[in-house]
Amino acid sequence: MDHLSYKTQFVNKKSANKGWVIVDAGQGNLGRVASEVAKILKGKNKPTYTPFADCGDNVIVINADNVRFSGRKWDQKYYLSHTGYPGGQRRISPRELKAKSSTLLVEHAVRGMLPKGVLGRELFRNLHVFTGSEHPYAAQQPKELTLNI
Repeated sequence: MDHLSYKTQFVNKKSANKGWVIVDAGQGNLGRVASEVAKILKGKNKPTYTPFADCGDNVIVINADNVRFSGRKWDQKYYLSHTGYPGGQRRISPRELKAKSSTLLVEHAVRGMLPKGVLGRELFRNLHVFTGSEHPYAAQQPKELTLNI
């Protein structure tokens, strides 16, 4: 019996088959879209998933202006940050954040679902968010993905 044939094969950065995927942010609520995007970025939708390597696809999120929330989260939810100084806690509602830039809503939601640390920062660089339906990545021939949410 050949014991080496049963060895688990892990994917590394060089051997990963990375593609390009387009996701429409207007398909569902922000949390559901962000969780699907995070799965694709991590590579959990592939049979060659490796938890400690960047083996996911590059994701283009379009129509970030059409993002939705359920209930009254536009006014009742808050994103908290701190300046580092005493009394420096800041909070901003999704409505105010969308007025600044609607891409920040999607980026914040996806970043929170990725692993923390070096790998999470590396995976986050594979995310490209755009407010409208136009994007400059047509040369990569991305596949359009419809989410079942």
